[in-house]
Amino acid sequence: MLLFIGKIIILYFFTISIIRLMGKSAFAQLTAHDLAGIFFVISIAAGPVVTESFLKTIVGLTLVGLIHVGFSKLMLVNWINRIFIGKPTIVIKHGKLIKANLKWSTLSLAEILSEVREKGYPDITLIEHALIEPNGAISVIPKQNSAPVTPAQMGMKMDYQGVPISVVVEGRIQHKNLSLANLDEQTLRNKLDQEGYPDLQNIFYAAVRDHDHSLTIDTGDGERV
Repeated sequence: MLLFIGKIIILYFFTISIIRLMGKSAFAQLTAHDLAGIFFVISIAAGPVVTESFLKTIVGLTLVGLIHVGFSKLMLVNWINRIFIGKPTIVIKHGKLIKANLKWSTLSLAEILSEVREKGYPDITLIEHALIEPNGAISVIPKQNSAPVTPAQMGMKMDYQGVPISVVVEGRIQHKNLSLANLDEQTLRNKLDQEGYPDLQNIFYAAVRDHDHSLTIDTGDGERV
């Protein structure tokens, strides 16, 4: 049993190291070869600990759970976090690509450009910084003169729009959400009836805003109130 426990601990940390070496691209887009690579790494790593013993299975699952929780706590320590999680990689700085960092990121230039285009920045000269985060996501910080203008910058005062809270989903009232919106079921039904929707089965989705209880109703067929 001690040998079994030792194998799990060693393989757990070794597997994390191998996946880290595969690069951030393994998490950024999860292409076919990334998925295959991660699948084979995990399958091979789990091979030596596969057992028909019910007791060992229980011990193994419990141990992996405890290791994972303990490992998550260790990630709060900065130097351990940098080793196992990594740190952001700057790939665009002041509108220019950083070729050296691109090489170490394992993401191709085409993939980087595709990601920043999806975020609404087809022109990299408008980007102040673009970073590959430790989880593989790409964050884009636009240059100040290219950032979207906010109402506050224009000196405009905007009225509070409220938060939409879903109260009907696929014809069923969401009672917990209804209480969050400070509404009771009868009041909701009265509002729906006033809008011409007395039958919940005709409502695919309905939400109320928390500040004025205004309704948004969607029947799922393109009709919205």
